[in-house]
Amino acid sequence: MRRNFFFRLLFLFFLASVVVSSAMPIDVAAKKIKKQPVDEENTGARQTGAKPGKEEAAKRIGTDAEISPGHINARSAVLLEVSTGNIIFEQNADESIEPASFTKIASLYLIFEALKQGRIHLNDEVAISATAWRTGGSKMFVGVGSHVPLEDIIKGIAVVSGNDACVAAAEHLSGSVDTFVEAMNQKAKELGMTRTRFLTPDGLPAEGQVTTARDMATLDMDYLKAFPEALNYHSMKEYAYNNIVQFNRNHLLLKDPTIDGLKTGYIAASGYHLSATSKRDGMRLIAVVMGAQSPSVREREALKLLNYGFRNFTLVRPFSEGQPVAKARVWKGQKDEVGLYPAEEASFLIQQNRKNLLKWEVHAPSEVTAPIKADQQLGEVVFMVSGQPMKTVALVGGEDIPLAGWLKRYFQTLVYFRLPDFKWFNLFLGVISGLAIVVLLLLGRRAHKKR
Repeated sequence: MRRNFFFRLLFLFFLASVVVSSAMPIDVAAKKIKKQPVDEENTGARQTGAKPGKEEAAKRIGTDAEISPGHINARSAVLLEVSTGNIIFEQNADESIEPASFTKIASLYLIFEALKQGRIHLNDEVAISATAWRTGGSKMFVGVGSHVPLEDIIKGIAVVSGNDACVAAAEHLSGSVDTFVEAMNQKAKELGMTRTRFLTPDGLPAEGQVTTARDMATLDMDYLKAFPEALNYHSMKEYAYNNIVQFNRNHLLLKDPTIDGLKTGYIAASGYHLSATSKRDGMRLIAVVMGAQSPSVREREALKLLNYGFRNFTLVRPFSEGQPVAKARVWKGQKDEVGLYPAEEASFLIQQNRKNLLKWEVHAPSEVTAPIKADQQLGEVVFMVSGQPMKTVALVGGEDIPLAGWLKRYFQTLVYFRLPDFKWFNLFLGVISGLAIVVLLLLGRRAHKKR
């Protein structure tokens, strides 16, 4: 009887230890990637286990006075790098100004968004109403009562800035121009365009319709990030419809082969606008010039900004796209390893003459405990210039890793002796289990002698 009692006691103790050890997480906070030496001659990286808790750098990139592009001959201007959102140069960037045909980028944003969601299709036949046909200003010359494929309408908006095409697209997508304009303003709010108000989809003058160069740069950046395929239309040098050939009003397409967009605009009240974008050596810039005196001035100033940016700045991408920045061992999970990936593009914009001062650190644990979510932050990359943190990019798990079965969790807890928080717990379990076995052996020997 006594022997059966001790066997039951040992079984209950074992069962309790399984439950406790399987449920409790393994503390891996002390396991960090050790510091690695930095290559002092080149832009390099080092990894460390300490998390400094640094603040993000401002989106505005400081520039040296000697490499400034100088005054831009326009009312306002912004030069922006697309992947990071860093503003390289600004001049009166928050001055309110009528957007003119810049509004068509907001219209195209909604069109491409609806295409992506499957609500409309490129081969849709767009009905041309009398309202669209009567719209003045620049025209695609669609015929009233006709039906035009949506892709042709997009070309008419992007290439020849057709106001009639823009109104037709608004009616096709939202049923009415007013409803479409409401959606434009809602999208502007979502993108953080705090100083913009749209009243028309085409940019024809309307009292109270205003924007800023900063807001337009924000819109252009998000538009190109979300729909890079739109440049296939914006880069077209000419477009023919109804036997009428019209040329793209962005004449920089003819002057620089790297320029592939984006939009022009003009009304008498605000002057000539141009948003020009170019990609060189893997870096894309957007130059927004608003309120120039003539088309030639807006082109000259936009090209000056682009050349200034490419000549004096470089984009550093330290990690290969699609490859994990680090890997961590997974305890108690269905998989034993997880890759850590940047939550956003891990790149840094810096002046050419300062790029050797740029370093980065990867702060990531070498071990984590399941369960792991694909979007769960597990580390970070900190970019530093001259030792000062300038930008932080989160590292997240590349996949969901659920908990493993109880047997694997129990086994991994018992064998994990390296961490101080569980060392004594595991030792306690081992000692108690050993004493129980000794007691049982002694009791068994005593019972044998009695027999």
